[in-house]
Amino acid sequence: MSISFLLTSLVIVATPGTGALYTVAAGLARGTRAALVAALGCTLGIVPHLIAAITGLAALLNASATAFQTVKYAGVAYLLYMAWATLRDKGALTVEEDAPEVPALKVITKGVAINLLNPKLTLFFFAFLPQFVHTDRAGAWLPMVELSAVFMALTFVVFALYGRFAAAFRTHIATRPGVATTLRRTFATAFAALAGLLAYEA
Repeated sequence: MSISFLLTSLVIVATPGTGALYTVAAGLARGTRAALVAALGCTLGIVPHLIAAITGLAALLNASATAFQTVKYAGVAYLLYMAWATLRDKGALTVEEDAPEVPALKVITKGVAINLLNPKLTLFFFAFLPQFVHTDRAGAWLPMVELSAVFMALTFVVFALYGRFAAAFRTHIATRPGVATTLRRTFATAFAALAGLLAYEA
């Protein structure tokens, strides 16, 4: 575990994506409880991707130094893609007046499906985790599991905070689209900077 891993993970998790937007939308429409349940569902949806990535990486990292470097450069490409995708995301958030209560299981199921059907998550873990794992040590899969667990915890906390904020400031967020634009540009810049740093170190 390192400060760089925590900071990088925090930036990536905090960047609005489909899961974060789903959680925020739940908070805007139905309040804090719905936002927390949605955050839990999105977090659980990461598990299958973690299993696939950890299993594949355990073999990949033991294959060759060339394979490891290839993954590092894939990380650069992924971060640049995220910067571009973040700038292009123009999705708007709306507030549903008098929205009906939705069963928690349904909210969780949809949250799981959103991330389960998101192929970018698998790519993310293949490109991201190797940067923080010592490939010359036996049992490389164990630190991958630990780092993945931390990433999931960060995901839940950040998504829950997004949802809580949305629930508390529903009207303000809905009537100020400029806030979303500023956040989108800030996150895109952060991704591009991380990609440059990774390319330099690779």
